[in-house]
Amino acid sequence: MKTDSLFYRMFQTAPGLLFELMERSPTEASDYEFRSVELKQTAFRIDGVLLPIHQSANRPVYFIEVQFQKDPQLYHRVFAEIFLYLAQNPNTYDWEAVLIYPSHSVEPDESNLYAVLLDSPKVRRIYLDELDAQHDLSLGLEITKLVIEPEETAPDRAKRLIARAQQEEVAEMTREEIIELVETIIVYKFSHLSRKEIEAMLGLGELKQTRVYQEALAEGREEGREEGREEGVLEAIAEILETRFGEGARELVQELTRDTEIAVLKEWLRQAIAINSLEEFEQILKGVQNLTSKVDRK
Repeated sequence: MKTDSLFYRMFQTAPGLLFELMERSPTEASDYEFRSVELKQTAFRIDGVLLPIHQSANRPVYFIEVQFQKDPQLYHRVFAEIFLYLAQNPNTYDWEAVLIYPSHSVEPDESNLYAVLLDSPKVRRIYLDELDAQHDLSLGLEITKLVIEPEETAPDRAKRLIARAQQEEVAEMTREEIIELVETIIVYKFSHLSRKEIEAMLGLGELKQTRVYQEALAEGREEGREEGREEGVLEAIAEILETRFGEGARELVQELTRDTEIAVLKEWLRQAIAINSLEEFEQILKGVQNLTSKVDRK
């Protein structure tokens, strides 16, 4: 797993971590969802985008870039992707870019072309090695910092984090999810070790056998399966519409709520196969939304 993928997984699980890195309240994350975004008619794909859940909300879109290797083309690519996204989504309320580095040394040497942006409130650069300057780091920030911890000290720090997880909470994450995330980071750092060896290193064997842990894990898996089914049907709808009608189909599906019951999603899937145009599918969705609004008013 690449470092950027590891961070994106962390932010997808707990977007509040990103707000903590920006020295903001993690509760702000409740209005957002973490996604990757394809830019139409280009080879660009932005892997880290934090989008407001409600498009009508006056909240900024956050573009996240995690960079652990020096890349002289970084700023050219990042700002090209951002401004192309804004050109294709002109109704965006506002935007900010968050660039995450392990240290200053990884930044591109030449940045004069983008100095106005880099020095503006639109762009926030975060250096993980400087988090130590902050006293009393939250559990979430300590977990984030574990990514750059040297191998010699990483296991001990991970054990301390697991112990803290028994007493503290991270916004949006259960204790079991925190432990799993810490374990995933250690697996990433010690890729030559097996999962069982990692569990032994961190002393997780006995903890994972406790009844409380097993019951919480089973509950989380059931919720995850339900969410996974919904995501799978939405992706199938997007693939069918995109194959049949091309441009605009995926953007339409992205507007569908992930809170919709699975039976309704399956009906939309059948409609996606049967309809004759993208406009027809859009009318079906509007009809469902209108009906839902009437029921809610009653």
